[in-house]
Amino acid sequence: MNDLNLSAESANYLQTTLKEGVATITMNNPQKLNGWTREMMDSFQEAFRKAAATEAVKAIIFTGTGRYFSAGVNLGGTLSLMSPKKLHQMIVSNNQALFETFLDCPKPILVAMNGPAIGASVTSATLCNGIIASEKATFSTPFAALGIKPEGCSSIHFPRLMGEANAQRMLGPEGWKPTAAEALEVGLVQWVVPDDQLQSEAFKIARGWVEKNEPRSFLAGSKLNELKAVNAKESVELADAFLSAPFFKEQARFMWRKNKKSSAAMFYTLGALRPLWGRFL
Repeated sequence: MNDLNLSAESANYLQTTLKEGVATITMNNPQKLNGWTREMMDSFQEAFRKAAATEAVKAIIFTGTGRYFSAGVNLGGTLSLMSPKKLHQMIVSNNQALFETFLDCPKPILVAMNGPAIGASVTSATLCNGIIASEKATFSTPFAALGIKPEGCSSIHFPRLMGEANAQRMLGPEGWKPTAAEALEVGLVQWVVPDDQLQSEAFKIARGWVEKNEPRSFLAGSKLNELKAVNAKESVELADAFLSAPFFKEQARFMWRKNKKSSAAMFYTLGALRPLWGRFL
């Protein structure tokens, strides 16, 4: 299914349909848990651009196939070796562009969470008009555990959505992973439905938006210009964190726990040598 006429490369990662004014963009790499590699992100960024430019599209549903909505950004699939300064610039640019894909979309977006969502796949969803979740969905933003800063405007948007205490539970050291029911209770999502009803209920909501000419809007009273400014600031902070000694230390620990000792040794070495190569940032 390729109703948005995506490129052949993008069609390897996505399915798209257009029905009654509703474009459904479906991530379709369930073997990799719909992880956001560079190729996956390029694909759905193309799909959002084409949906925005297609007159027949009045509302968008963004969802996934398989048991996960998305395992989030795959660092191994997005970063490559280059000079520290160039890498820093690339992280800033790519992160900012990722969330601007959602922020700049002029048409209402409904995210249909078919399963667990991690990291940027959670924060980006909160920048849409609304989230409908399967009862099987869970929500994880493990930034503190990874030694990095919040992204996707979550530093200001999460507290507005669900209160400061709940936001810090998710973004801070506790790393709270609310279930769909808990996410509904605190205001992170707006609807929860049985798993087998997710797509039909999502279409019903989006079709209702088409009928009443629903505008593009943001939850919790947030405004586009403010969110874009926060995204730009967070992108720099994220790049700083990615190239910091604490990040490499946490990655080394994570890889060691996964029994990936060669990767753990690489991150440990990068962290230990940070005072040397950091002078080239």
